Amino acid sequence: MPQTDLTWNTSLLYSAPDSPELEAELNSFESMAASFRQRYFEKISQLDPQSLLSALREYEAMQVSMAKPFCYAHLLFAADSTNEINRALSQRCSELGNRLSQQLLFFDLELMNMEDDRFETLCSLQEADRYLHFLRSIRKFRPFTLKENEERLLTRKNLTGLSAFTKLFDELSASFRYTMEMDGEEQEFTGEELLSLLHHPSPDVRFRALTLFLERHGEHGIVYNSVFNNMALDHGQEMELRNYTSPIQPTNIGNEIPDEAVEHLMETTEANYGLAQEYFRLKAKMLGMDKIRNCDMYAPVAESEKKFEFNEARNMVVAAYTAYDPEFGRIVEAFFSERRVDVMPRTGKSGGAFAMGISPEAPPFLLLNYTGTLRDLATIAHEAGHGLHFVLSQKQNMLNYHAPLPLAETASVFGEMLLTRMLLENESDPVVRRSLLCAKIEDIIATTFRQTVLTRFELRLHRERSKGLLSNVRIGEIWLEENAKLFGNAVEMIPAYQWGWSYISHFIHSRFYCYSYTFAELLVLALFQKYREEGESFKPGYHSLLESGGALSPAETARLAGIDINEGNFWQKGYDFLAGLIDELKAIV
Repeated sequence: MPQTDLTWNTSLLYSAPDSPELEAELNSFESMAASFRQRYFEKISQLDPQSLLSALREYEAMQVSMAKPFCYAHLLFAADSTNEINRALSQRCSELGNRLSQQLLFFDLELMNMEDDRFETLCSLQEADRYLHFLRSIRKFRPFTLKENEERLLTRKNLTGLSAFTKLFDELSASFRYTMEMDGEEQEFTGEELLSLLHHPSPDVRFRALTLFLERHGEHGIVYNSVFNNMALDHGQEMELRNYTSPIQPTNIGNEIPDEAVEHLMETTEANYGLAQEYFRLKAKMLGMDKIRNCDMYAPVAESEKKFEFNEARNMVVAAYTAYDPEFGRIVEAFFSERRVDVMPRTGKSGGAFAMGISPEAPPFLLLNYTGTLRDLATIAHEAGHGLHFVLSQKQNMLNYHAPLPLAETASVFGEMLLTRMLLENESDPVVRRSLLCAKIEDIIATTFRQTVLTRFELRLHRERSKGLLSNVRIGEIWLEENAKLFGNAVEMIPAYQWGWSYISHFIHSRFYCYSYTFAELLVLALFQKYREEGESFKPGYHSLLESGGALSPAETARLAGIDINEGNFWQKGYDFLAGLIDELKAIV
């Protein structure tokens, strides 16, 4: 595949950032929103049910039309935040989106505050079925919602508050270049390329790579301190205004999971930290070390870890999805053949990986930072799963398009399992099987135990910030203390790891998102086990789960595939599965 084919073809959305079509759409939105506001402001509670339905359809149509240019701007910015045209368009869309939110937020507020009997009359209409989950979801925020003028003020100040600090974090992090000696000469790396060296066979290279990456963030500690402190302070003040009892409560309400259930999920995870420590000690034995450092956690257990050319990796991922369902394979292949994937790392490009679902009418896109490791191969399967989920849920309307956060990782993690099992079934070499098992175990540890560590850290950060400004030393102490609970005496943390909190974008972009990974991983382990037991009869229910998008609660959605997440020992079953993988690895070792 030529190098040019490894970048996004964003012309599928618009021909260029200065295209007349894009300009016309952006210029139309404020008058569109103003017209909608003029017709419906302070009138929602007096409308008859059919007129309310018409208003809902108009609102939905606006959301669809606005999503496309705003997501286009985000894709350009993510691909190259150093490009002035991309930066200008991104900022323009941020400011426009903020103004539109101020104009339109009355609609949610008035729906939220309708009298119960009128609201239930609307919900009882057959034509309202496709909007039910959206309607009932926003009503859950009724006790925590302010008056319209106050909500508009909070939305307006986000432009110079949360949004500004988020953009600062993104631009600074994407701008870093790193120089490190490799094979006797100085070489230049992006952050993603440097982190990929954590899979290098040399302990010295792994240590130097992680140290350099973290210390560079530490050099900009004043900026990161300001970002984290101000975002936590802003969130805390808003929680106080809205009378929430904890910083995580709005996330839990949005996820439709009670606070107690989230706490039970994390406590069950913490009770199984010993499994991770058992694996870390086993990993040290495989590496011939007394104790591994946290820079060694992803070290190859073979003499040299296999590298995968991108085309090879792409074909393997497509094959894994095709073997499960030919339709899934066609959907995943289309991301590559239609150039809806940006593949390689470069300066100015966003780090990590993500999938962007725009609307039920526009094609989703994937971002990767591919460096050829086994972990990167799994990341392709992961993001392709997100993309598959976005495609299948396009049968929903815009207001129910996006899956709730706890289920947003379901298809992605399931896709990784499909890939891992395909690789294990086709591999007889015990050395390679050992590497594959290690990779899967490490992935489960990263998406369950580590995400709980991140959530506990985030909770402590927000709670301590409510008492006063936090120094980088104190933030680092909280970070190391929470990680120490997972590592125990099985893993030594390197000195630079005090800055390990500073680069994690979930803390900035999606507060308290991280436990959703734990939820999804354990759910998928249950789903995958059910698939292995039931075979073909499992597939229709799983297909329905993905198609449902955000039309149902997490519990209702899981029930489509025959899973009851409220079963008493449901979460523990996932860790029993992990224990089985560790036993399988022990047998090989």
